[in-house]
Amino acid sequence: MSANAPLPAPPSLADTAARARQLRALHGGGLVLPNAWDALSARLLQEAGFPAIGTTSAGVAFALGHPDGQVLPRAEALHALGRMVAAVQVPVTADLEAGYGHRPPEVAATVRAALDLGAAGLNLEDATGEPGAPLYPLAAQVDRLAAARGAAEAAGVPAYLNARTDTYFTGFGASAAERLHETVRRGRAYLQAGADSVFVPGVTDPATVQALRAGIGGPVAVMLLPGGPGAPELLAAGACRVSVGPGLLLAALGHVAQLAQALRTQGSFAPATALPFAQVQGWFSPAAGL
Repeated sequence: MSANAPLPAPPSLADTAARARQLRALHGGGLVLPNAWDALSARLLQEAGFPAIGTTSAGVAFALGHPDGQVLPRAEALHALGRMVAAVQVPVTADLEAGYGHRPPEVAATVRAALDLGAAGLNLEDATGEPGAPLYPLAAQVDRLAAARGAAEAAGVPAYLNARTDTYFTGFGASAAERLHETVRRGRAYLQAGADSVFVPGVTDPATVQALRAGIGGPVAVMLLPGGPGAPELLAAGACRVSVGPGLLLAALGHVAQLAQALRTQGSFAPATALPFAQVQGWFSPAAGL
């Protein structure tokens, strides 16, 4: 579907503000946040019982034929967000990558557009997508986060702002100690700029989660990675939120790849599980109440 195709009417800003407050409250008890990449996956996750859903920029990019890493066009990202918000009734927090613009006013415009579409929360990262300078300078990222918070306040939406730092994903520094120090330095500054939590993907060691939580002095979010500790262990170590990024999409693709291989080589396929057509059809029928 074209990024210019009409979207369903989004929630009012008042309704979005209510969902933002709901999302904030969920972080109080430790939140396991699944990530969706389109309307169908978002609705499936709601049906699974999750009280909130995040988007995955990598998943959205892959689903629309783009690579991950600041390449997805802003219009396509926002259109996908609008479709996901319209497909569910739970709060949706939007992965906005680096804001689809370098300057604070560009970030603010992206944030306002996401809020107008119904986003209850926001992810903004300090990764630039440039190999030679993979992270925004601290002062620049602080200004960008402050602009995001200002845009939310101007809209009257207490959006939950999850400030992502890619210090671990980019392998910052010459040692683990240097990487930890820089993450703490950035995390403290991001909270002061208006972020509600600091997201540090790439950290799966509970001891490092504890060290980050103590050093930053505020909420820390992490990403569940295959083969690493589960969400209960990460939450017990002090994380306020555990998300999965593109993990569910990649797992689903792995299963589809197996089925496709069976179809090609055997002429048939036998999925371990399959949802009834009528059930999925019902999710999007007018009677579904969306």
